[in-house]
Amino acid sequence: MGSLIFYLGVGLFLMWVFRSYGRYQYRTNAAGRAPLHSEALRNSELGLFVALMAKVAKVDGRVDTLEAELIGNTFTDIANTFPNHEAVREELKAIFNREKEQRFNADAIAQRLAYATVHHPQQRLGMFSFLVNLAFVDGELSHSEENLLIKIAAFLQIAPEQVETIMAQFAQIYKTGPTRTGLKEAYALLGAAEGESMESIKKKYRALVKQYHPDLMKAKGADEAYMAEATQKMQQINAAYETIKASR
Repeated sequence: MGSLIFYLGVGLFLMWVFRSYGRYQYRTNAAGRAPLHSEALRNSELGLFVALMAKVAKVDGRVDTLEAELIGNTFTDIANTFPNHEAVREELKAIFNREKEQRFNADAIAQRLAYATVHHPQQRLGMFSFLVNLAFVDGELSHSEENLLIKIAAFLQIAPEQVETIMAQFAQIYKTGPTRTGLKEAYALLGAAEGESMESIKKKYRALVKQYHPDLMKAKGADEAYMAEATQKMQQINAAYETIKASR
C-alpha cells in the first residue's frame, strides 16, 4: 500500500499559506526577527485546520504511523513558508497534540473554520481534500473517520456530490491492487540510484507525487483519460517507493 507524502493540491495550499501569513499577526522586534504570535496562529484558518487534522487522525483511537508521517511532513512544508519556520512548526505540533486529546469539540472547530473561510470555497475544498487523504493514508477509511469527514464537509458547506467524488478519488489511489515492482524497476521509476540515501529518494518521490497526482492534473485542466493514466502512474510510484523502503 503506497503512502502519499504530499497532500492534494499541496502547491496551491502552500501558496495560500505564504500569501496570507501576515494575517497571523507577526511582530518585528528590534533585531529584525518576527516572533510568533501563538494565539493568533491558533485562531487563524491554519490553526483551525490543524485542529481538524488532529480530530481526523485520532477519531479511530490512535494516530497511525503513516498518518504521523504525512502530518509531520505537512507541518514542515507549511512552516517553511514562514520566516521563523522552526517556531511555526513547533506551534503547529502543539496545536495538533492539544487537539488530538480534546473530545467533543470538532463541530465547534469546523464551524469556526467555515466562518473564517466563508469567501474562499476553493481553500475549503483543498483543506477537506487533505483531511480525506489523511483518513485514507493508512489504507482504509473507517466508519468513524467517514462520519467525521461528512460532518466536517457539512459545516464547510461542501456539496455531497463533491464529497463523494473526493472520497472515491482517494479510494482509487489507495486501493490495494496487483501492482508489484521489482527493486531495480523501483529505482528506475523514481530516477534514483541503488546507493542513494533514503532522504534523497524521498525527495524524488515527493516531486513525482506532485507531478502525477490526478487531482493536480485535474486542476491543470487535464482530460479524464489523462487523469486515469496519472492515477495508474501514482500507484506505480507508490509501489516503487514502498519497495525501496522495505529493502532498506
